[in-house]
Amino acid sequence: MKTRHWLVKQEPEGYSWKDFLRDGGTSWDGVRNYQARNNLKAMAKDDKVLFYESGDAKSVAGLAKVSKEAYPDPTSEEPGWVSVGLVPVRPLPVRVSLAIVKAEPRLAEIALVRNSRLSVMPLSGADFALILKLATP
Repeated sequence: MKTRHWLVKQEPEGYSWKDFLRDGGTSWDGVRNYQARNNLKAMAKDDKVLFYESGDAKSVAGLAKVSKEAYPDPTSEEPGWVSVGLVPVRPLPVRVSLAIVKAEPRLAEIALVRNSRLSVMPLSGADFALILKLATP
């Protein structure tokens, strides 16, 4: 199966990249948006994921991967909501700010720019690679 690429967003005050590194992985739970839920359901083991800190940071902080495919969200009392397991791979050499993403014309159509409230979004392989390139000093 072909690896897919994703970006997940998190308020650093709630769970930061630093917390994620310290923990060595997490259950990506608590998502209550239908589009984001459907994206979680589409994730496959070993898919590549960019971890974006929203709030004041507004930047892509690191690279992660899917360690466990969708399973029932333990934080939900309603059926149908799911979680996935994520593990960190490495921090980015240089964080990629939202301003840098928005200034790159080739990224103008990604969900981070067009639908900034979405917390789990797919990226094309080319867009994923471009963001990683922007993180290279």
